[in-house]
Amino acid sequence: MTERFVFDNEHDFLEKLRELVDRGVKPRDIQTYAPHPVHHAEKLLGMRPSGVRLFALCGGLLGAITGYGFTSWTALDWPLISGGKPMVSIPAYTIIAFEFMILFGALSSFLGFVILSRMPGVRTIISDDEVTDNYEIHVRRAR
Repeated sequence: MTERFVFDNEHDFLEKLRELVDRGVKPRDIQTYAPHPVHHAEKLLGMRPSGVRLFALCGGLLGAITGYGFTSWTALDWPLISGGKPMVSIPAYTIIAFEFMILFGALSSFLGFVILSRMPGVRTIISDDEVTDNYEIHVRRAR
């Protein structure tokens, strides 16, 4: 059994949400829908920051290490001596390391999103006729 509250403006939506939380309704029993992100609602429900940023950090660091490692290994494996320049040149390899960092960071962010999103099954996704431009609160009640 669920209760449904629909509001036309953000202020009334936040007031009802604050009332529900103060009344002792657990945040995991509350589901909200809004036409745009409402950060005050996230604070009221005690939502934590996403863990996707850790995936991005680890992927970016791994990409930078891979970029420097790949170019250094290539320079040492196939030496090209020209003009007395050093075999391994960190400033020249920084561009390649940066590109690897962006690539690995983006791919690992997407992977982190897929892993951490806990998407519902295809059958439980909201259909187009249920999408609204109002602010809604759905409260799940125990029977």
